[in-house]
This record gives sequence, structure tokens and C-alpha cells, in this order.
Amino acid sequence: MDDPAGTPAPVAVTSSCTACGACLLTCPEHALRPQGGSLVVLGDTCTGCLECVEVCPADAIDVLAR
Repeated sequence: MDDPAGTPAPVAVTSSCTACGACLLTCPEHALRPQGGSLVVLGDTCTGCLECVEVCPADAIDVLAR
């Protein structure tokens, strides 16, 4: 899910997310936020470093084409 404010993020959290929080602890920009049992990526904050993708044990974060 992208940032509801409208800025597209370079990554998206999929429905495979288990809300384990690994990405929340890893993101150097704090660009992921819990929302409604899943996570939201703040597009205006995410730099696309992909650390969240690397650490996700459920492979629930997709890299989006730009």
C-alpha cells in the first residue's frame, strides 16, 4: 500500500505482510508505518534504499518500477 497522502513510494507492502515489524526497525528513514493491521510506506520519506526488502522474512515488500 502506498502513502495515502499521494506521493508514490518506490516499494509497496503486499498482502503477504505478517506485521512482524522487521522493516519498521530496519528502515533508516522511518518510512514505514503500521496502519489497519498492515503497513503503509510514506512515499515522501522513503529513499528506496531497499533495506526493508532485504530484511522482510515474508517477502512481502515489492520494488515498484519507476
